[in-house]
Amino acid sequence: MTYQPVPVFVYHSVSADPPSWIAPFTVCPRVFAEQLDLLAEHGREVVPLRRLTAALRGGPPLPARSAVLTFDDGFADFHSTVAPLLAARGLPATLYVTTGALGGLSWPPEKGSLLPPAPMLTWRQVRELDPLVEIGGHTLSHPQLDTVPRQAAREEVEGCKARLEDALGHRVDAFAYPHGYSDRTVRRLVDEAGWTSATAVRYGFSSGADEVLRIARLMVRADTARDRFLAWVQGTGAPVAPFPERVRTRAWRGYRRLRAGIDRPYPSLPTPAR
Repeated sequence: MTYQPVPVFVYHSVSADPPSWIAPFTVCPRVFAEQLDLLAEHGREVVPLRRLTAALRGGPPLPARSAVLTFDDGFADFHSTVAPLLAARGLPATLYVTTGALGGLSWPPEKGSLLPPAPMLTWRQVRELDPLVEIGGHTLSHPQLDTVPRQAAREEVEGCKARLEDALGHRVDAFAYPHGYSDRTVRRLVDEAGWTSATAVRYGFSSGADEVLRIARLMVRADTARDRFLAWVQGTGAPVAPFPERVRTRAWRGYRRLRAGIDRPYPSLPTPAR
């Protein structure tokens, strides 16, 4: 069966001068604005993630040419750069925040974040953004959830939800897996914690038949060429979910678990100099 492709884009930082560790995953503001305009020019209707989630749970179908915008981690440039560009175009988005990184620089680790140093949103800014975009959770500290002990993963998933709901004063339903990594156990923990949707990466399109706790996304990076982004906008250049987990994905998880098991976890992010 063929499903209508829904590009769910995932961004990280949008900055002209990012820290070196996040630079490969950063889009400059000019390019980001051009990408937003390409969506409009090619007839893509940017819808809230909630509409996709509702469709996946049997609700109203999405518009024929839908797209979704998501942002991971909680970098400070979302407040200064991204939000104004979205507001000027009337576009919805979901912002997934790593709660332990909020409040300034994401280092040292005793503040609760595994992210290297970077300017991060403050709690005040998150509250200001709350009426404008959907705020979602991205764990307390940004671990590789599929390689940590079950109880540690549970604390990351549940603690993030509790912290956000306490700070914002309302339910928070959307979750994103750090690094895009999950397995059945992690997805079960996410479900049990009360999150109603969860996004991975998967380098594919979502669709109205995707998995609500493993929504496929397309990562936009510094090296994402205009032609590739345009292909995604047009619904080509990637598989359409649902699709089976790739063999290499399972193998990569096994390797990372092996590293974690001998206390030499794979360093998904660089460690800052002390």
